[in-house]
Formats: sequence, C-alpha cells, structure tokens
Amino acid sequence: MDSIKSFSELNIDEKYTARLSEKEIKEPTAVQIQAIPEIMGGSSLLFQSETGTGKTLAYLLPLLQNVEKIENPKKEVKIIIISPTIELASQIKAQVQLVTDAKAALLVGGAPIKRQIELLKEKPLVVIGGPARLLELFHLKKLKLDGAVAVVLDEVDRLLAKEMKDDTLELICALKKDIQLIAASATITKTTQKTLQSTRVKLNGKTESDLKTLFLPPEDVLRKRITHYAIFAETREKIDTLRKLLAAENPEKALIFTSKLDQVANIVSKLKYKNIECSALTAKTEKTERKATIDRFRSGKIKILVTSDLAARGLDIPAISHVIQMDMPSDDDFFIHRAGRTARMGKTGVNIVIGDGYEMRKYAAIEKKLKITVFPRMLYKGRLLDPNKVMESDEGDA
Repeated sequence: MDSIKSFSELNIDEKYTARLSEKEIKEPTAVQIQAIPEIMGGSSLLFQSETGTGKTLAYLLPLLQNVEKIENPKKEVKIIIISPTIELASQIKAQVQLVTDAKAALLVGGAPIKRQIELLKEKPLVVIGGPARLLELFHLKKLKLDGAVAVVLDEVDRLLAKEMKDDTLELICALKKDIQLIAASATITKTTQKTLQSTRVKLNGKTESDLKTLFLPPEDVLRKRITHYAIFAETREKIDTLRKLLAAENPEKALIFTSKLDQVANIVSKLKYKNIECSALTAKTEKTERKATIDRFRSGKIKILVTSDLAARGLDIPAISHVIQMDMPSDDDFFIHRAGRTARMGKTGVNIVIGDGYEMRKYAAIEKKLKITVFPRMLYKGRLLDPNKVMESDEGDA
C-alpha cells in the first residue's frame, strides 16, 4: 500500500485523474489509499482520519465511479451525502463538481425549499445536505430514495450528536436495507460505532453485513506540519500587534479567530482603517453574504478572513498559510480545530497565538498536553523574530 503513488494505481478512471491533475492533486493520501479499494468493492465502511487528510475524495471517487459505470441507469438520485453544516455541504458539492459533470444538488436549511424542489426535478445523481432538510424533502415526497445505492455520513460524530441524531437515523432508516453506508470523521466514538452497527446494513439485499472500520493512525499534523508561535500582547495592544504581524508575514491566506463575537467586526474595522483589506464571517452573517465571503476567500480575492469559532466550523479552504488566534479558546478542541484550518492535504502552515499573560500560561499548558513545540516570537523592526536573537543583536549594537 505504501508504494502507491497515483490514483490510477487505485483503479480510478482517467476521466477523474485528469481533472484531479488539473488541480495539482496527483498523489493519493494515506486515507484515500486504504479507503478507496474498500468502497469501490462495495463495502460499507466507517473510517476515521485527521482533518485535512482527504476524506471527501476518499469516498467520492469510488462512489462516483461505481454509479457512473451503471449501464442504462435510471435518472434518479444514486448517492446521498449528509452533512452537519452548510459550509461542509457546499464544499462537498464543490468536490463533486471538481471530478465530474454529473448533476449534484445542494439541499440545506436556510435556503428556499421551492428552489430545491425544482433542483430535484432535474434528476441529480448526487444530493448533499443537512439531515433536517433532506428528511423534510423526503416527507414531502420530493426526494425519492428508492434508487439510492449509497449514503454518506460526513462528520458522522456530529450527525449522531443529540441535536441531529433523530433526523439522521430516521433518514437512514428510510433507505432500503441493501444500501452501501459510508461514514467518516476526524473523531469517532464507541457510541457512534455502536449506533451505526445497529442500523443493520445489508449488502446485495441478502445477508447482514458488519460495518467495516478503518482507523488511520494520526499523522500528527499539529506537531509535524504546523509551526506554532506565541506573541505576547496586552489586550488593548492586540489588534495593533495583529496589524504589524500581517505586515511582517504578508500571509498568502490568513484566517483570524476570536472567541468574542463582537470583536470580529471591531478587528475588521480597525484593520480596514489601516488599509488592510479583510472580511468578517460570523454565525449571524446572512447566508448569501456568507457564501460570497467564503468564495472570495477561497479564490484568493481576499487574503484575510476574521471569524468566530462557530462560524468557521466545517471550513475547508485550501492554501491557508496562517491561522492567527487572537485569544485562547475555552475548549482545547477548539484550539485544535482552529490550528487545523492550515496545513491541509499534506501542506505545511503556521499557527500564531497573540495573547496576554493569562493566555500565554494557557498556551503553555496546551503545548504540554498536545506535545507540540511553541516558539516565542516578537515583532521587531518590521520582522517576526526570536526574542533571544533580538537581545543578542541589541547587545552587539551596544
């Protein structure tokens, strides 16, 4: 398996590999190498792999190839992908469109249901959406599930969390029992495993089949591919420190986090006052504006996006070179989530915390817990430098 260096070695058709190559995606990741043969072979699979390791293509490529090879297929929904967030659903649709011209429909809450009903009349091959909206369309008899051959639960742990579990399971139970079930997440609990096993998946309409599981060892993205810096700044100096940092680093694409919702607009306002072009993204951002902002950030039309933890859930934007945390989140998982927005798909990245004394102590505790190495830095004469080297330089000048 380790010797596999191309998608063609995984029996992925040239029609897909050519389109991947256009986007400089040529070598499969570890999760793709292991998951693609299982899914292509028809197995129902629960797999876990860290964020940014290519889980979406790991299930999309084999599923699309399988259904597009069906001779004389009826024009009906073949693949159902359930997502916990609008952003993730949108990103999955973008990945579908990356590799195929087959019709895909995005069916999410917060958007006009009449328009989505019209989309379903166009007989899409793939539908992607949240469990509540998909279930609503099913109950309205607008979403037909009879022809589906596969269902995917992306970020399955979140889909089976309390607020979404009932809708997700009702939707799965509405499907025929010989459907191929794929579930993926960066974190999978024993409860999730047990719940999915109890759905009693059947293959070929005959025998009951256990859900195969695939747990990839962590690639230690936080330790191996992300460089962690700490910059001390009192609260009142943080935004000015951020401004100087952006000037010093000139990031290709920077995602700036703050825990305080009202601070998002404040940071954007003060950066724009200093002629630094940036945009805001919060949970209160209106849906169409939110999509437009993410699209501009994704395409590189804007290089700096200021956001809150809730708003950034599910964001998978390529080429984020810098994550800048304007505070330490209350939950360690939020720190991991923030930092993990960079160094995706095998790339490297930088994670910087701008914090006061209390936050620096908290950062030190996380450093120890996560076994990462945090390098102290300071801004000096327009550059981000090691404080020890600055002191040595000053002593030499003296």
